[in-house]
Amino acid sequence: MKFLLGGRLSLACPFFMPVEKLENVAWLHPNRLPLGCGWNGHCTSPGHENAVPSPEELRDFCNLGYAEGCGRLPRERVWDSVRFGARTIPSEGKNLIGGEIQIRYVCERDHRPVEHGTLTFDAAAARWQSTHRDSRVQRLAECFLQSYVEKRKRHEVNPALAS
Repeated sequence: MKFLLGGRLSLACPFFMPVEKLENVAWLHPNRLPLGCGWNGHCTSPGHENAVPSPEELRDFCNLGYAEGCGRLPRERVWDSVRFGARTIPSEGKNLIGGEIQIRYVCERDHRPVEHGTLTFDAAAARWQSTHRDSRVQRLAECFLQSYVEKRKRHEVNPALAS
């Protein structure tokens, strides 16, 4: 069983709280960004709560996973990145997005797994069946799910767009 978005696992900074998609930004490959597109938001690092990153910080750190060069990244932290992957389990008689969507996550520290698990979204009921206890990881998963669903819907309409 594979968990995919664009054929790979995606990585996100655990101290970035995405709020809205960044539209009209010249990303080199926006579909390859960890959450499936660029996001605007705020920092959740201790001492920097609600700080709004600059466009450069959003581009170079917040939207790319490991934020080693970010001055707000706390020295003491449980993890420094979160990887996401997804798979859809179609319900009987439903299309690809009508069933259950499993979001697999791996929280990492220094490129090593610290925590992992699966979050489950019921697409037919449009609600989470299981959520992460950390609101930051949950919000990253929600953004990842949104991009995943949009990509799958485009694939259903035109299979050539999926790759």
